[in-house]
Amino acid sequence: MRFINPKTDFAFKKIFGSDQSHTILISFLNGLLYDGQDTIQSLDILNPYQAPRVRGMKDTYLDVKAQLADGTSVIIEMQVLNIEGFEKRILYNAAKRYSTQLGIGDSYSLLNPVIALTITDFIMFEELAPYRSCFVLKEKDFLIDYPAYDLELVFIELPKFDRELSQVSSLMEKWLFFLKNARKLEVIPEPMEQVIAIRQAFEFANQAHLSAEEVEDLEMREMFIHDQRNAIKLALRQGREQGIEQGREQGIEQGIEQGIEQGIEQGRRAEKLQIARALLPLHEDAAIAQITGLSPEEIRQLR
Repeated sequence: MRFINPKTDFAFKKIFGSDQSHTILISFLNGLLYDGQDTIQSLDILNPYQAPRVRGMKDTYLDVKAQLADGTSVIIEMQVLNIEGFEKRILYNAAKRYSTQLGIGDSYSLLNPVIALTITDFIMFEELAPYRSCFVLKEKDFLIDYPAYDLELVFIELPKFDRELSQVSSLMEKWLFFLKNARKLEVIPEPMEQVIAIRQAFEFANQAHLSAEEVEDLEMREMFIHDQRNAIKLALRQGREQGIEQGREQGIEQGIEQGIEQGIEQGRRAEKLQIARALLPLHEDAAIAQITGLSPEEIRQLR
């Protein structure tokens, strides 16, 4: 079997956000948000996957929105490119989802929690070692939770997840292994096949089950991501080279300026020494030092 890359936006949404993905998404969220506990029993997928009809899209993400039985909204996003302002966009989307729940005159007590689950194919938090991190509102000095525990930002950084198949045990680890390695597999690994939802996810990811149009769109998407990454690498390399060149030019300019200053200073000293030699037969050392600005020791060495 050949599996599509779940990390591409359209593939991610097809697997986790289709009308038939409820079991898959429930297992995925229970694994990543609730340590594999059966906390979520049911949910509604708010914007089910549709086969793409617009070619050449420039967006680098498509999210999946779900509403849990208790009213909690979950925004799930797979992000493969680290774009400028990305961390602000995550917060904005979560806050927007939270603030648009109420109609005119509705009570604030009707507001339900919002969880933004973001999986990145790049490292966001260099200072944090774990691949999973969770941010909530807390008091700055005493780290006390804000009474309305309604906004939660959860991040999964895939590059930090480096488990081999033999090391995978928890439901979260199995899902992350699927996301990171499905494209490289030819069969469903036995530990994965034992989880019904993950087996279904592999079936969704089986390229044989995609239409020709979907395969073409997914291939175009991967090409776009590949080109964008290469463009970023090129920009970084050119930036470094430009910085090195500018540093070299500045070094040359500074060297020239320093050389001129040193030359002038050396010329002045040579002139002082010449005057001092002429005065040696005529004056005492102290007087010559006062006239030329040389030290008495230098005058004694000349004499």
